[in-house]
Amino acid sequence: MDLFHRINHFHHLLSGRRQPASRGWLEHELGCGTSTVKRIITILRGYGAVIDYDRESNGYTYNRSVAFELPGIWFTHDELLGLITAHDLLASAEPGLLNDTLQPIRQKLDKLLLTEKLGAGELPKRVRILRLAGRGAGNFFGEVTRALVERKQLQFSYHARTTDEDKMRKVSPQRLTHYRDNWYLDAWCHDRRALRSFALERIREARVSRWTARDIIESKLHEHFASAYGIFAGKPVGTARLIFSAHRAQWVSEEEWHAKQIGIFLDDGRYQLDIPYSDTRELMMDILKNGPDVEVVSPAALRIEVQQRLAASLQQYANAPNAAPNIAFGGVVD
Repeated sequence: MDLFHRINHFHHLLSGRRQPASRGWLEHELGCGTSTVKRIITILRGYGAVIDYDRESNGYTYNRSVAFELPGIWFTHDELLGLITAHDLLASAEPGLLNDTLQPIRQKLDKLLLTEKLGAGELPKRVRILRLAGRGAGNFFGEVTRALVERKQLQFSYHARTTDEDKMRKVSPQRLTHYRDNWYLDAWCHDRRALRSFALERIREARVSRWTARDIIESKLHEHFASAYGIFAGKPVGTARLIFSAHRAQWVSEEEWHAKQIGIFLDDGRYQLDIPYSDTRELMMDILKNGPDVEVVSPAALRIEVQQRLAASLQQYANAPNAAPNIAFGGVVD
């Protein structure tokens, strides 16, 4: 734990206690020695904290008569990310989405970000959030959210990418998911009698029904939507074993592809990653973007599918000007 996190942790430890925290306990909780604890106290006092020392217990407490909060720079990365992301989402929302319900939330965030604690408005200007390949929320975000919070069924025409056709759907909305800068509706589909995810920008002619929505318990939603890789939900049909080059391993080992992934370093410095999946489409895209730095070891069907996709990509260049002759891949010679 570095000094930054120790200072933040120390603050939360004292904020949550009424009785003095002994120096020995603080050292144990912070994983440090006496000198580091004393250094942290000196730093916090420099920021205006009034920390009282109790000789009898050899402990420390915040003086409750003097209000103190850490300056904005001591926010954890998760807290800062949540704050800035929420502000950015509201600031970039389509005009129709920023209704009377959301407007007060944005005003409160604006006020918080303008406090001295967060640099008097400097933080939003100094943090950049890049949004790539987002498709927007479509034209019926209002109807979707209304049905969601009022617990009503929703009827709409849905344009499926796989068939390029429009079909009417009747669903019981369960929750909204914001994933990779795109919005999805997780819902019980009454036509398919199963849980499904719908991309919001593909929804057409939506209207809220007078019929009460069917509620699915949270554990079942989690089991269906979170047990396999990516946005394509469902129970896993297999586990992909991927091996990344030693060069790429240093990045992939710090990434979370799935909550139930299992990753280990091999003796030669490569990184082995096991990921449960129910649909290969999104997993395939993430495998291919790593190019020659990843190999699919198993299952065989996924390995063959990757080989076929790569071979098809190479075929695109086979007849291009100045193409290298006899390009070989996976036993296939073009």
